[in-house]
Amino acid sequence: MTDSGTTDTPNSSVDLPLPATGEETPPPLRVNRTRKGIHAKEAPSSQADLDDAALYFNRELSHLQFNIRVLEQSLDPSHPLLDRLMFLLIVSSNLDEFFEIRVAGLKHQLASFHEETGADGMTPARVLSEVSRIGHEQVERQYRILNDVLVPALEEQKIRFRRRAQWTPEQAAWVADYFEEEIAPVISPIGLDPSHPFPRLVNKSLNFIVELEGTDAFGREGGMAILPAPRSLPRLIRLPEALCETGFTDYVFLSSMIHAHAHEVFPGMEVEGCYQFRLTRNADLSVDPEEVSDLASALRGELLARRYGSGVRLEVADNCPDSLIDFLLKQFELGEEDLYRVNGPVNLTRMMAVLGDVQRPDLRYRPFTPGLPKPLRGEVNLFSAIRQGDILLHHPFQSFTPVEDLLRQAARDPDVMAIKQTLYRTGADSAIVGALVEAARGGKEVTVVIELRARFDEADNLALASRLQEAGAIVIYGVMAYKTHAKMMHIVRREKGELRHYAHLGTGNYHAKTAKLYTDYSLMTANDELCDDVHKVFQQLSGMGKPRKINTLLHAPFTLHKTLIEMIDREARLAENGKKARIVIKCNAITEPKLIRALYRASQAGVTCDLIIRGMCCLRPGIPGISDNIRVRSIIGRFLEHTRVYYFHNDGKHEVWCSSADAMERNMFHRVETCFPLLDKKVAQQVRKDIDTYLLDNCQSWELDTEGQYHLRLPGDAEPISAQETLLYAYASQA
Repeated sequence: MTDSGTTDTPNSSVDLPLPATGEETPPPLRVNRTRKGIHAKEAPSSQADLDDAALYFNRELSHLQFNIRVLEQSLDPSHPLLDRLMFLLIVSSNLDEFFEIRVAGLKHQLASFHEETGADGMTPARVLSEVSRIGHEQVERQYRILNDVLVPALEEQKIRFRRRAQWTPEQAAWVADYFEEEIAPVISPIGLDPSHPFPRLVNKSLNFIVELEGTDAFGREGGMAILPAPRSLPRLIRLPEALCETGFTDYVFLSSMIHAHAHEVFPGMEVEGCYQFRLTRNADLSVDPEEVSDLASALRGELLARRYGSGVRLEVADNCPDSLIDFLLKQFELGEEDLYRVNGPVNLTRMMAVLGDVQRPDLRYRPFTPGLPKPLRGEVNLFSAIRQGDILLHHPFQSFTPVEDLLRQAARDPDVMAIKQTLYRTGADSAIVGALVEAARGGKEVTVVIELRARFDEADNLALASRLQEAGAIVIYGVMAYKTHAKMMHIVRREKGELRHYAHLGTGNYHAKTAKLYTDYSLMTANDELCDDVHKVFQQLSGMGKPRKINTLLHAPFTLHKTLIEMIDREARLAENGKKARIVIKCNAITEPKLIRALYRASQAGVTCDLIIRGMCCLRPGIPGISDNIRVRSIIGRFLEHTRVYYFHNDGKHEVWCSSADAMERNMFHRVETCFPLLDKKVAQQVRKDIDTYLLDNCQSWELDTEGQYHLRLPGDAEPISAQETLLYAYASQA
């Protein structure tokens, strides 16, 4: 594997075993597994019904397995030290959303007596039980890695997180001043008594439960109080350089400052104990399409409600007394299975601030400059370049700037008549939105389909919708019952007295920041058939009528699912007839049962199926007679794998499709998605070559076995190959 950064961490395994598996010899650290895998069952016979629940892994538990693979990266010495910390913190962010949405959904099913089982047959109660077991094991392991591995390694690099007992007198004095000047004026303690009931606490906010002794100014006897940490203050504060040892960078947590000075918040009272906790609430938005006349207004109301949904998880400092924990669990109507005692900050995600604050390039990935394909190098008229042939960009190895430049040129080109764009996640201040605003103010016809319900980006999307409307753009919120997840841009330009069409189609969002972190494909084309289909999809989104005949694109919720199954079945027929057949699918998740059954049929027919699935996989590979021709890999590395590619050999008539859609129920049936063919042979060959590179990876590739366990592929005596590093050096310029 080519180095992408440097680290002083020794290249050896760390003695932090996974939870016991019942085996005589403990498994190696870098095996992604649980005691029972995702959902271990006896392998069915080759004659088994393809609807048999034993053929499917549970979606939620597979989701947890992905987070475990991310956590493994924090132990991988091939990653630079600060990036190892980043992987560990990403796990916390992922778990927050998992509990807010997925666990909340399961709990809602139980509470409403409306339980649903997936193809795997597991009941919500059983899934919740397994989630709790795996979650507790891995959260405990996460904090052990932080405290026993990463914090000591960072301290060796002179980056320290100072606990109260470690403060020097000078540091303690500075903290006291900071508390008096910055914290005390904005902190609001809440004593608990009949006139002060337990407060409603904001979702995922940092709070303290305080035990008090004594009598206050009104004669009230001490008891308990809740101390919410001011949300306006940073959770991690860097100490002045003058207070640190030479060469050291020291940080203190806001929670430590509040602990140290809690007695000042309750003058004259004795603080017997002060313990941090955090409540995670149900954050899924519920908008009934039959009862909503204005989606934007309805979402604004739901966004306020999200902050105070029902509780789903309680995180508490591990030194908190059981009596106080029981009190909190009762207040939030949670059980012991929902309680997570943690040895450190209750919100590790806030430690992300260190990554942007510490200027240590030797502890980060080496920077690179995204490359450009030859047609786009130098001063280029993008319309002229695209007319010469389709242009494919592979982000982040290749720059996202041409996509922004295309829109900028369109906004300023007097020959451009109209621009249409979908936006899912982009940010109100992005260059994309700025160009659309400029085009609208310049008098062009600008139509923007904004998906307001992009999870956790709803507020940003409401803001950018307002900005575009004020500029004169036509803003559409898509179709009420279907999220608009397609990534499309359509430009109409007058050339030599005729209208010429241009389009951009992508697998990822129009977001410059994520384009530097996520792998995605962007296709810029002037192909008449593709552009005409994009135009029809936009008309269908903005108008009304029966489904339009779309000739080249696949379009969810209408033709995508059906056609994918037809193409999989075609490969099966070819194999049965002795013809060459092969399937490669690369996406973020595969959970849709009918697609999985089609792949099982293809495997039974002898089709080699390679699946590169980053996250959730409900398909069970390697079952004799059913899925023994299917291999499943997950690539976890520096960049978040996000490309969606569907490849079919088709007896030498190769078909390569890129898509905004994963192989999931929601994408196939409840979203507006596009899947576009790569019609240019050179472009299609580029993607096939990229896919082959991923299949050769033996450094960051995890292979799924029949029992639901992921195993890291190791090079052994072979040449180490990291797909991401190979593509980085192939496409990008190293700084």
